[in-house]
Amino acid sequence: MVSESDVDESAETDNGGRRRTLWAVSDLHVAARGNRDLVDLTVRPENPGDWLIVAGDVAERTSTILDTLRSLSEKFAQVIWVPGNHELFSRSSDEVHAAQKYEELVKGCQSMGVLTPEDPYPRFAGRTIVPMFTLYDHSWRDPLVTVERALSAAEGNGVVFTDQVAIAPYVDVPLWCQRRLGYTVRRLSTVSGPTVLVNHWPLVREVTARLRLPEVALWSGSRHTQDWPVRFGAETVIYGHLHIPVVTEVEGVRHVEVSLGYPRERERTLEQRRERNLWPYPVLTESAGEEAG
Repeated sequence: MVSESDVDESAETDNGGRRRTLWAVSDLHVAARGNRDLVDLTVRPENPGDWLIVAGDVAERTSTILDTLRSLSEKFAQVIWVPGNHELFSRSSDEVHAAQKYEELVKGCQSMGVLTPEDPYPRFAGRTIVPMFTLYDHSWRDPLVTVERALSAAEGNGVVFTDQVAIAPYVDVPLWCQRRLGYTVRRLSTVSGPTVLVNHWPLVREVTARLRLPEVALWSGSRHTQDWPVRFGAETVIYGHLHIPVVTEVEGVRHVEVSLGYPRERERTLEQRRERNLWPYPVLTESAGEEAG
C-alpha cells in the first residue's frame, strides 16, 4: 500500500539550544544560477549541535563540491555526504574519471571530517544513519524489454541522460552498481535496530510514479534495493535525484525526496517548503546531551 503526504513537522528547538536536529538536503546544484546564494542563506543550523545530510548532486567540479561541503561543515556539527550522478561527471581531458573521482571525493571529505558511504555509520537519536552509494542498473523497466532496447526507446523519445557521455564511457555503470549493492548489503547486515537510509537514488520504484518522463526511471535506481527499507529496519529513507520533493509512504516506511533542484524547479516549491519548515528537511531531533554514537 502506498500513500503520500506532505508531512508538516518542524524541528523542536528552544532558546537554550538544548535540542539538536538532523537535517537533510540534496541536489543543491550550486553551479546553477542563484543556487549557491540560496544554499548559503537557507541551509543553516538552528542549534550548534545540528547535523546535515547532503544526499548528492552538489555540483560537477571536484573543487566546487569540496568547497561547498567544507562551507557546510563549518556551520554544522556533522555533515554526511553521499554522491549523486553529477559528482561523477568528467570530461576526457580530466585526470580522474568515475570510480577514481569518487575515491578522490571520499578522501577530500574525510580530510575535513565529512562522513561518506565508506565511513563507520554514525548514530543519531537512537537510529543508525546509513549513507549509501548504489548507482543504477537500468532494471526499472519492462522486464520483457532488454536494456539496449529500453535505452534506445528512451533516446527515441528524447530522453538521454548526461551520464551517457560523462560517466558511462569511463566505467560499466551496471557492473559498478552490482558491486556497490553487494558492498552495501554486507555492511547493512551488521546493523541492528532502526535505521535512516540515505542514498542519492531512490530505493523503491513506487516513487518514480510522479515522473513526467517515465524513461527517467532507467537512470534512477535498481530493482535489487526494493526490499531494503523493510529488510534493514528503515524508519525513513532520504533520497534526491528526481527533483520531486514529496514524502511517500511505502510499506510503512517514509521515503523523503529532499532536493533543491534547478532554478525553475525550486522557484515552484521552495517558498512553500520553507514556510512549512520542510527545507532543509528535519529528519530527527534529540536532546543535545543524548548519546549520538
